[in-house]
Amino acid sequence: MSKTTVSLIKADIGGYPGHASVHPDLIKLAEEKLTDALKSGLLVDFKVMAAGDDLQLMMGHTKGVDNPEIHKLAWDTFVAGTNVAKELKLYGAGQDMLADAFSGNVKGMGPGIAELEFTERKGEPLVAYMMDKTEPGAFNLPIFRIFADPFNTAGLVIDPSAHAGFKFEIWDIQEHTRVFMNAPEEMYEMLALIGAKSRYVIKRVYPKESSPLPSDEAVAAISTEKLFQTAGKYVGKDDPVALVRAQSGLPALGEVLEPFAFPHLVSGWMRGSHNGPLMPVSFDNARCTRFDGPPRVIAAGFQISNARLIGPVDLFDDPGFDEARQIAGTIATYMRRHGPFEPHRLPMEDMEYTTLPDVLKKLEDRFEPIE
Repeated sequence: MSKTTVSLIKADIGGYPGHASVHPDLIKLAEEKLTDALKSGLLVDFKVMAAGDDLQLMMGHTKGVDNPEIHKLAWDTFVAGTNVAKELKLYGAGQDMLADAFSGNVKGMGPGIAELEFTERKGEPLVAYMMDKTEPGAFNLPIFRIFADPFNTAGLVIDPSAHAGFKFEIWDIQEHTRVFMNAPEEMYEMLALIGAKSRYVIKRVYPKESSPLPSDEAVAAISTEKLFQTAGKYVGKDDPVALVRAQSGLPALGEVLEPFAFPHLVSGWMRGSHNGPLMPVSFDNARCTRFDGPPRVIAAGFQISNARLIGPVDLFDDPGFDEARQIAGTIATYMRRHGPFEPHRLPMEDMEYTTLPDVLKKLEDRFEPIE
């Protein structure tokens, strides 16, 4: 039996209006393109979704990760959508399309990618997380809590199949290197890295060799594409996505969702230049309007069956997350009252690829030595 692959590939190809949401015509076009791929046999199933101004292509297939056909399908869909966006004069049309032509896969070309290839279990729950107005490191804290924090995930304490913990693949996105670390054995060292979320980001999580699950099959994957590293300038925040499997030797669904009951501070928000709370919202409320935010996250729940995507269930459409949303609103107001001052505005080292350097250039010749 072939393994199942779930690919979540997203791009901002035009906002409606401004940076708020995705125009219905883009969703319709994407559904048409992926329907053609379904009929041809390339895909087993798909779902087209939106989070803020990002078009999300969720695809079930058996081609494996980094497959050129799957990535070209996503690229061609975004190119066609960009043409529609330009006709409609949507804001930032083609913003995430940073290359002129497809070159094998979409890595480093603008779109964000999270993919998992795995052997399906008897029951295969999966959550697709989609964020808007923030960066990949926004997933560091919740992914850590899901797979390494016993105060969040009771299974780490009381489930023998999860008791050994998990292995984390962590990327240094400045130096383009990676390290594998085990939790709980190396938890303190791991936190020393991932606490610096603008540099060190969790890319994947794996079971350990002592787990009943295959240790070479990731159970979580996060997009780590940084737009400014490709474009060399600020062209929008990265708006990451993640895929997380659940149950049967893995954290339970409720444990996978629980970290988002705390609206932790993330970088992004207005012009990619501010810190603000991450608000868990329903699909219908995934529109960033207050100061182009605050940053949002949606959770789409699926059962995977022979690469079919059974769902989605709108998992944050639950009054259990009302308090998190209320707290996020309070935090947003508190942070906004700082105006242009840190810590609401990002520190200078994180502003290098925003529009601020263009402002500072005007003042370069006016600085003089202090005697």
